[in-house]
Amino acid sequence: MLTPQGLKGKQYRVTGNTYPRLGRPPKKSRKVIAALVGLLVLALISLGGLQLYDIFTGKGKNASAQACATPSGKPLAAPTPGATDAAGAPAAAQGDPHAVPQPSAVTVNVYNATTKGGLAGRTAEEFKKRGFVIGKVGNAPAELDKKVPGTAQVIAGPAGAGAGTLVGSQIAGAAVTADARTDGSVDFVIGDSYNTLLDETQAAAALALATKPSPTPTATGSC
Repeated sequence: MLTPQGLKGKQYRVTGNTYPRLGRPPKKSRKVIAALVGLLVLALISLGGLQLYDIFTGKGKNASAQACATPSGKPLAAPTPGATDAAGAPAAAQGDPHAVPQPSAVTVNVYNATTKGGLAGRTAEEFKKRGFVIGKVGNAPAELDKKVPGTAQVIAGPAGAGAGTLVGSQIAGAAVTADARTDGSVDFVIGDSYNTLLDETQAAAALALATKPSPTPTATGSC
């Protein structure tokens, strides 16, 4: 005795070449399937229409370009060479803290953070020969004394960003850091690895490299 699916629990005996016929799916099921197929067809037609509209109007291309052009964050302001106004005054005097000023507009405080005596005075003389204004000269404060392992640490505030770049270019391997001072002075703290300043030609090359603008990225067709 067999009870195939769709025969509603009825049992049939299979004899000879005659088999029970399976009934058609209920009309309600056929209507549901037809409705789903119709909705799928409408969705595909609508999607294709929107894509064609974007292609002909160019909106899809513009949206993609806008997404590529949107920066992820504000770029850091790079130091710039010492531009001058019509009177020949350094641009830094006009209120641009990132413009690299002339040495005569920069006050350098020279501190010795090593155990070698006399370094601060000799280094201050070298800065003076290059046109810098010399401020304080002496031993480093306690928080930096014997705690500068490199050649030097250059410290400037937001108003002296360009001046810090200029002073930092005078020595190889200097660490340039910022603090909260409000004036344009720069601290030059001599470290354990310090020997001497770069010669003026090397310092000029280091400054040119530090102020070299980054290449502008070109737009591409894809992100």
